[in-house]
Amino acid sequence: MVLREAAAEELRRGLSRTPKEVSSKFFYDERGSVLFEEITRLPEYYLTRTERSLLERVAPEWIAQVRPRSLVELGAGSASKTRIILDAMRATGTLHRYVPVDISAEFLADTSAALAAQYPELLTTPVVADISGEAELPRGLPGPVVFAFLGSTIGNFEHAAAVRLLRAVCEAMEPADRFLLGTDLHKSPEVLEAAYNDSQGVTAEFNLNMLRVLNALTGADFDPAAFRHRAFYDPERRRIEMHLVSTRAQRVTIPGAGVFEFREGEPLRTEISRKFDRAGVREMLAEAGLRLEHWRTDADGYYALALARR
Repeated sequence: MVLREAAAEELRRGLSRTPKEVSSKFFYDERGSVLFEEITRLPEYYLTRTERSLLERVAPEWIAQVRPRSLVELGAGSASKTRIILDAMRATGTLHRYVPVDISAEFLADTSAALAAQYPELLTTPVVADISGEAELPRGLPGPVVFAFLGSTIGNFEHAAAVRLLRAVCEAMEPADRFLLGTDLHKSPEVLEAAYNDSQGVTAEFNLNMLRVLNALTGADFDPAAFRHRAFYDPERRRIEMHLVSTRAQRVTIPGAGVFEFREGEPLRTEISRKFDRAGVREMLAEAGLRLEHWRTDADGYYALALARR
């Protein structure tokens, strides 16, 4: 009941703004998580395969330097790329503890079971938490600890919220710990827009599935058939915006929150995805009390991995 009331109140605040918006955390029920994993395999969606290739290149080197005994991953999902880091920890003889943090309990359970079979020596402690809120990050783990935030998920946060999250990471770190951050870089708008408007319509279905998540969480009566997917690059803010656009005038009722009017053609913003450069990442980390230590990009300059310390 508390979760339903909290979700309804957050939705009420978002739908009372101009433009209307809702947090991208509501993408992720079990179906949303599965759809996102499908997106990561699409030909237009370069982010995941580029980050994976970059991790395969740099993780052995960085892990050998840090020699972490614990890995804490924010927004872990299926932990598919995480195995690259775990394999590097195993190679250094320091594989001990993995703490995946994610909002989807079902997905975390599946991930933990799969990792237990693949890494029998690894103690996995899943944490169900909303990292966009005031989630308490684990402390007192066997160190050194690598905190990882991959997938350029940091781009889904406005700057102030991103700094708050990074500051929470910094406060949970000891001097020997490190923070591994993945960021999508500035590039051609055509490449960016194609990544969020795939030809198979998987991203559109992922976007629309949010309405089903909200209905299940709050008892709302969103009609997914009355909205369409739209994603575009905003060159001034240097970010992708994803919206659900109302295809007709309609009312949506949310128990405990109220009735909300949508005009035909009115957008509901569901996600932002900011794009970065090295200077911007360094400044963002510094605001949170972190210092950029290492920076690597792929050959095309599409994506970067950063390693930071307190």
